[in-house]
Amino acid sequence: MTILVIGLLLFLGTHSLAIFASGWRHRTVARVGEQTYQGIYSLLAIAGFVLIIWGYGLARQEPHVLYLPPVWLRHSALLVMVPVFPLLLAAYLPGRIQSAAKHPMLMGVALWSFAHLLANGMVADLILFGSFLLWSILNRFSMKWREPLPVQGAPPSKLNDLIAVAAGLALYAAFVYWLHPWLIGVPVVG
Repeated sequence: MTILVIGLLLFLGTHSLAIFASGWRHRTVARVGEQTYQGIYSLLAIAGFVLIIWGYGLARQEPHVLYLPPVWLRHSALLVMVPVFPLLLAAYLPGRIQSAAKHPMLMGVALWSFAHLLANGMVADLILFGSFLLWSILNRFSMKWREPLPVQGAPPSKLNDLIAVAAGLALYAAFVYWLHPWLIGVPVVG
């Protein structure tokens, strides 16, 4: 569990600099340059991500049950997950979805983590998905008092929403039927 927690601290910590230390971030970028800062940031975030995967895999080998979700809750999780991939794509495809959601990636992460809390009841699940849910909520609320960092994406187009929804639903189907069992080792349906 320690490796999972260290990974979460590293990954979410780097992704929280804009929330809790935006002044420090701006001063550091001014001192070392944007590319150097992004390089160090990327290495730390990747290291955290790898530790999360490794730590979660280790924690799943010795599960500690908090609760056993009923079958209907797992089906609810599938429904909650439907908008996640369209929202993640809409973060990079300026359109009505992006405007309405304000920050669609944060909304997608919140829904993803909430859905996984519904469907999973182990301590490692609570730590992993609860951390991401808390982070996404804090990050979203912090948008009220801070300037969001620019997100580079596709040029604005009337087709962006259609692309986000169609490609997002295709990704959702791919994850449900093939990618989740292959990458995570847990079948979603069947």
